[in-house]
Formats: sequence, C-alpha cells, structure tokens
Amino acid sequence: MCGAPAQTPTLPASVDLSKETVIYGVVRAGEAPVPGAYVRLLDSSDEFVAEVVTSATGDFRFFAAPGAWTLSVMHRDGAVRTQVHALEPGLVQAPLQLQ
Repeated sequence: MCGAPAQTPTLPASVDLSKETVIYGVVRAGEAPVPGAYVRLLDSSDEFVAEVVTSATGDFRFFAAPGAWTLSVMHRDGAVRTQVHALEPGLVQAPLQLQ
C-alpha cells in the first residue's frame, strides 16, 4: 500500500501554508484529466525524491522544501517533464500536459 496522502485538490486542515511548500496540479491529455499517472519529484541534481499516483481527477501534490524541482510523468497516453521553482512556502501550481 502506498504511503502517500490521498491526491485530492483539497489540502488537509493541518497544512500551514506559511510554513509548508506544496507543489500541486493536474495531469491532462488534451482537455481530459489523467488518472493513474505516476508523477515523480526530482531534486535539482535530477535525483529521485518522491512519487505519487494521480487521483481519479488527475490531481497530484507534493510537500517539498523551497527550491528548484523537476516533475516527470510517464503514462501510456504520453510523457512530460517540467521545471518547478518553489521559492518560498505556499502553494505552487504546476499543471502538466502530456505530449
């Protein structure tokens, strides 16, 4: 069983966005959300840090330290890789469009 929290668009009430950085978004293929896609979080040296599976609505989220990150998705419908700069605590939106 996966230890990642449920990938929903709503954050738990205990999350303090003045102290925590949350990278979140939706994986899409065209206009359609992609459920069951594996989204990887890589650090600034391209090393694996974490992985989550998107929800039924294509949502994903990571709790991360401020800094430079890479998100990578591979799915049967396509792939995408993008840089994310989370410079301070708060919400950082990172929508991902499969190519």
